[in-house]
Amino acid sequence: MKFRCERDVLADALATAGRAATGRSGTYPVLEGLHLSVRGDELSVTGTDLEMSIRLTTTVGGVSDGAVVVPARLSADAVKSLPAGAVEFSADGGSEDTVTISAGRSQFSLRSYNVDDYPAQIDPAAEAVTLSSTSFSDALRQVVRAASSDEARGVITGVLIAAEEDTVRMVATDSYRLAVRDLPDTSMLTSGQKVLVPHRALNELQRLLGGNEELTVRLGARHATFECGSTRLTTRLIEGDYPNYRNLVPASSPNVLTVGKELLLEALRRVKIMAQRDSSSAVRLKLGGDTMTVSVRDQEYGTVIEELDVGYDGEEMLVGFNPNYLMEGVDAIDADEIAVSLRDPIKAVVLRGVGKEEYLYLLMPLRVSSTD
Repeated sequence: MKFRCERDVLADALATAGRAATGRSGTYPVLEGLHLSVRGDELSVTGTDLEMSIRLTTTVGGVSDGAVVVPARLSADAVKSLPAGAVEFSADGGSEDTVTISAGRSQFSLRSYNVDDYPAQIDPAAEAVTLSSTSFSDALRQVVRAASSDEARGVITGVLIAAEEDTVRMVATDSYRLAVRDLPDTSMLTSGQKVLVPHRALNELQRLLGGNEELTVRLGARHATFECGSTRLTTRLIEGDYPNYRNLVPASSPNVLTVGKELLLEALRRVKIMAQRDSSSAVRLKLGGDTMTVSVRDQEYGTVIEELDVGYDGEEMLVGFNPNYLMEGVDAIDADEIAVSLRDPIKAVVLRGVGKEEYLYLLMPLRVSSTD
């Protein structure tokens, strides 16, 4: 096979597909590679670790058709390092397959993998549904952050996507926090259907959506496929029963704090500087009246305090939070003002945007005392 392509276009294609290739040498070393196929003037690049795959196509100057599997990271780094302009890519197909990547007076010769060892890709079988990529991307941004990144924790490393009455609901939790987002008037599932999509795949999908206006989704029994532009991401679904998250959300809370989103975020960014010195430090919110103090104490280095003007209807209390989790929840809310609903200093707290009912972020407080 042989083709020519602009360096930046090829480098981007290799890097994008390479995020699905495994970085660990194991039973299947070929999974460290990228499958490149040329037919006419179309180049297809695929990376997979058997759990997730990314395949994209781009237009090149095709010289001869063929397929090859090249080391993912090495080939991407090699192309990226070449001089700007056209890159020539060729594979000789001999007994010791060698791939040549060259531009100007620079040339890389890389050993390739046996193309027959590369796993066949699954064509999506489920019915396709087209959505606005903007609204789905916003939902991913709000929800995926709450999923557990500990692969040993099974189903809560996934995001639940479930058909509800007149809406599709997305849910994620790591047992310390919970994010729930409704997508009204969206139909990507049959009645009663629900799937568990790995958070890693949805993190990659956020990166792929970019400036594409539409997203095509296929949610099957074992696999989910997302297509945006010329890129397709396929992931194996997680099997198992998701926790009953509904019981975690309080029906009502007698204490309600209202505060400007940016005002609170700026305060949290400053007080977090002190919290970075000790991962166990809590950010404390002292509530009562029309002002709130936000503070962090460090036994060795000192204290930082911010005072904010707020609206508060409730009893005086001191409540503590993991500063990173609180900041992520505030940042996820798409509203100028945030309503924080509390029962007491140790019960789950719910954050919503004022006038925005489609999203909630629930967070468990940390135990703190005024003498700590």
